[in-house]
Amino acid sequence: MTVSLRVAPVARAACGPRNLRQDSAPALFRLLSDSALSRAALASCGAAVAIVDAQDAQWPIAYLNPAFEHMFGYRDGEVRGRPLLSLFLDHDAHVQDRLLETVEAPHELRALHRSGEPLDVEVVTGPVHDSAGRLTHWVLTFTDRTELAQLREELAALRSPRVA
Repeated sequence: MTVSLRVAPVARAACGPRNLRQDSAPALFRLLSDSALSRAALASCGAAVAIVDAQDAQWPIAYLNPAFEHMFGYRDGEVRGRPLLSLFLDHDAHVQDRLLETVEAPHELRALHRSGEPLDVEVVTGPVHDSAGRLTHWVLTFTDRTELAQLREELAALRSPRVA
């Protein structure tokens, strides 16, 4: 999210601490309201969302929403700052490269729940840039496809010829 604040020039006499607080209060309120709204939207989103630091090659976790916590069994506070991919993506050394090959396109991956149970997930990666255009974070959205994968396997088994 990019936020720009513009301060209108004021006369020198109006620059006292009291007037400055009154003038900046609406802008600060809007900024905090937008931030609170964004946090509330992410927290109530049904899709699992992780935000990672793009400046670090290890992609340390900056935020996990409750849907992510539920899907993978990790709590935000206990894994913040740890590399996202090492936590649950089945130790595939090339998964990060694949996610970056086609940004904003879905990728099907095998992930691991905290318990070790495999999960088939679809991941979409989106970039976040600062006001100067520099990449600062990646937002990863996960959808559980485990049931779909199981149904596909069952359908394939039903379609294959049976040996008697």
